[in-house]
Amino acid sequence: MRQGLTIMTALEYCGYRLVRGCGCRTGACGACATVYNFKHDPELRYGLACQTAAEPDMCVVQIPFFPTAKPIYDIEQLRPTGEQILELYPELVTCFGCNNCTRSCPQGLEVMDFVSAALRGDFSSVVEKSFDCVMCGLCAARCPRGLPPHNVALLYRRLYARHLVPRSQHLEDRIKEIEEGKFEAEYKKLKDLPREELRRVYEERWIEPVK
Repeated sequence: MRQGLTIMTALEYCGYRLVRGCGCRTGACGACATVYNFKHDPELRYGLACQTAAEPDMCVVQIPFFPTAKPIYDIEQLRPTGEQILELYPELVTCFGCNNCTRSCPQGLEVMDFVSAALRGDFSSVVEKSFDCVMCGLCAARCPRGLPPHNVALLYRRLYARHLVPRSQHLEDRIKEIEEGKFEAEYKKLKDLPREELRRVYEERWIEPVK
């Protein structure tokens, strides 16, 4: 086997044509959630196929999509409270702390910690601890109670962003300028440029230096 291949690229190298379970290929979308072990080591491990290195004697299975609990809600009508969360996800109280969710997370997140924080209604803790979640759903797949930690955390982050984080003034100003059509003339000018001229403008654009 060639060195340096991920599980996904190793499958393609062997001739498989992946049409499902492959999305961004950069570890951001969670579509390629994978469970694997080794021929002489039955312990289950978890990863993203696009990020996990392929190894000899690896046995791999990708998790297909399956529906998890996700109530329909209007974010504008919800209150940012723990009680509101429990109304939508009452099954949260059945968590008995087995920690399967944490062990199965390919991002290495402390999933059970933010589930506990969700039960307490601790918005900032849930948001901070779940920020790198890629919504692969492996935590839900391994939960013996059928809880969807990824969906609960997503609701927390949405409520936090919509109702608790102060809106920045420069964002409000920019939205207003866009709505008033301040940039329409410049957009039209760019769209009307010949391809080569547009390429030149793009390549000569000012790029803010990284600090």
